[in-house]
Amino acid sequence: MGYAERFSLEGRIGLVTGAASGLGLSISQVLAEAGAHVVLTDVDGAALERARAAVKESGGSAEAHVLDVSDRGALRAAADEVAARHGSLDIMVANAGITAGPGYLTDAGQINAVDDTQWDRVLGINLTGVFASIQAAAKHMKRQRSGRILAVASVAGLKSEVMCGYAYTATKAAVVNLVRQAAMELAPYDVMVNGIAPGPFRTNIAGGRIRQPEVEAQFASMVPLGRIADPEEIKGLALLLSSHASSFITGVTIPIDGGIMAK
Repeated sequence: MGYAERFSLEGRIGLVTGAASGLGLSISQVLAEAGAHVVLTDVDGAALERARAAVKESGGSAEAHVLDVSDRGALRAAADEVAARHGSLDIMVANAGITAGPGYLTDAGQINAVDDTQWDRVLGINLTGVFASIQAAAKHMKRQRSGRILAVASVAGLKSEVMCGYAYTATKAAVVNLVRQAAMELAPYDVMVNGIAPGPFRTNIAGGRIRQPEVEAQFASMVPLGRIADPEEIKGLALLLSSHASSFITGVTIPIDGGIMAK
């Protein structure tokens, strides 16, 4: 098998949650660029349609479905519908996630100030949404005896992170272990389950707060490479873990963080 064939996704069907912008959009783009038909999902219908158009304008094959990953029934139904209509579900990218507010360096982020409603909402999207995405994909991938599942965690799930709220760090750490557990169950079916742990990327999370110059500078000061990343920089790792090139990689969460975890 040649280099190009190892990374080709020709004929594959992928589903990406949180695909309307940021990392989800970049991952959707690279899957489509490699030949997959990509189903983009998000709660923001208008942004989702713009994302679908952007993927198609670059020559990719894509469709869009409005979906709230905290609605487990809707998520499972969407995966079932995609698999039934296209004949398979080959790639699931559980990317959708939200912020939990500031870290404990501010009064609002300290543990005694954590709001119950916010905690439950973050768990519903960042953890239960990822679990339901893996569960929905596993149903079809077990039957196919093949597949790739990617879960987007965070370096905040691998180490303490003063800039991130409690619910965010807790859910991202849980995703890391969820990846391990699911990988062990699905390995006999030739289904690879892996995580991606981004450091600071220039995305719309927290209302795009990281784009503010003072906030970006604060995050960049923590990164050995001295900068935060552009969403385009997620594409190489996402393609690797979605393709045959990762045929002996499962159960790991790989940091893509400019060196943060090496410190």
